[in-house]
Amino acid sequence: MSLGSNYNPLVRRLRELPKPIVCAVNGVAAGAGANIALACDIVLAARSASFMQSFAKLGLVPDSGGTYFLPRLVGTARALGLALLAERLSAEQAERWGLIWKAVDDARLMEEAVKLARALADGPTKGYGLIKKALYASPGNSLDAQLDLERDLQREAGFSEDYREGVAAFMQKRTPSYKGK
Repeated sequence: MSLGSNYNPLVRRLRELPKPIVCAVNGVAAGAGANIALACDIVLAARSASFMQSFAKLGLVPDSGGTYFLPRLVGTARALGLALLAERLSAEQAERWGLIWKAVDDARLMEEAVKLARALADGPTKGYGLIKKALYASPGNSLDAQLDLERDLQREAGFSEDYREGVAAFMQKRTPSYKGK
């Protein structure tokens, strides 16, 4: 089955990659396409784009992480509405609901996505990976476990070359040159 051999490994890889992933949605993101977009870290969408959990119209269950991402992003009530009714959700509504980061003008979508990706690529990617790890662990952790994880990840970040470079650049009033280490 393609879920087990293709889609699920892709979704897992997207979530585990220790670098930020920017997704640009232009058009209708339906079914697995919508859920793969939601597996990314920052989702931009053209104002004309839309999202649709089309599975119910076919008697299927949302896959590619849809049943995982939807309730965490928009809450159970909205997730159920999206999954059971299979209605299109506009990019602007998706932004208001917190399903995506931002809806942008169609003509500027790729420019905005590339600009954001470049800014992230030039940043302290080691720290970004640790941020992803902490935030994605949070829903399954107790407060105590999350505080311990934050402590451990902060220690790791604090000993990184990127942290030393960030502090040095700040003190020297220059732009940092991060290496992702």
